[in-house]
Amino acid sequence: MGSKKKALNDGGKKILILGGSGFLGNAIYKELCSYFDTYGTYCAARRSFEKNKQFFKYDMRTDDVFSLLEKIKPDVIISALRGDFAAQIQAHQHIVEYISKTASKLYFISSANVFDAYSKYPSYEHDKTLSESIYGRLKIKIENMLLRLPKESMGILRVPMVFGNGSPRIKQIKQFILANEPIEVFPNLILNVTNDDKLTQQIHYLINHNKSGIFHLGSSDLVHHEDFIKEVLERIGNFNPIYKRVFTTNEERYLAVLPKVNKLPKNLQIKYQEIIDHHILS
Repeated sequence: MGSKKKALNDGGKKILILGGSGFLGNAIYKELCSYFDTYGTYCAARRSFEKNKQFFKYDMRTDDVFSLLEKIKPDVIISALRGDFAAQIQAHQHIVEYISKTASKLYFISSANVFDAYSKYPSYEHDKTLSESIYGRLKIKIENMLLRLPKESMGILRVPMVFGNGSPRIKQIKQFILANEPIEVFPNLILNVTNDDKLTQQIHYLINHNKSGIFHLGSSDLVHHEDFIKEVLERIGNFNPIYKRVFTTNEERYLAVLPKVNKLPKNLQIKYQEIIDHHILS
């Protein structure tokens, strides 16, 4: 009982979010900063981050992450890095090296795309990864680095498509509507989804309870991409969007990450309809 209580109130943890100025990284920072000693990194100059004493400038193409880690000495590192693939690989090699010498833990935000070569079924935590995309192969390469660490030192968080009012996907859809450009939908693609609100709550839970291993953090149910996007657009406003229906295959294909062994508590699970109903409306 005592150890559980400590885990729930462990506000003394020092957390560093790499990529803290991006959409997901910043959402995670906002969720955690009231509870932990939380730091973030930014790459492009922006006054809001420059003035925030908890943020450090870090460009993975030119800066060595090791010196940043030595300076902050985080208990928990969350990697939400995006950008140059070669720089990402090198940065994570250095992070893994740092973790192997310290008591730090790394949570790596991965993607459903690590399974994009498998199309006939949803994917579960311990399924073998295989990707046809460059992006998916990058995530697999970094995951494999983490899997060589002791299990208690890492968490791999596989995430499906992320939505939410400020998400790049929703912003892009709105731009297409305003420009009267077609919005691509994939009628044969079956997926699960998430949003920034629920994802950040789930990550908060994992840190609080010191969870390790592989987690699939998406909606507990599945939906066709075309149906989901159309419902989202109905909530955004009264538009007449142009749809471009893209068929990459004649058969239905899956890009969904579902949990089998590492299920979160009921209050942290979400269904895709809740994402449409509560988090898309501006």
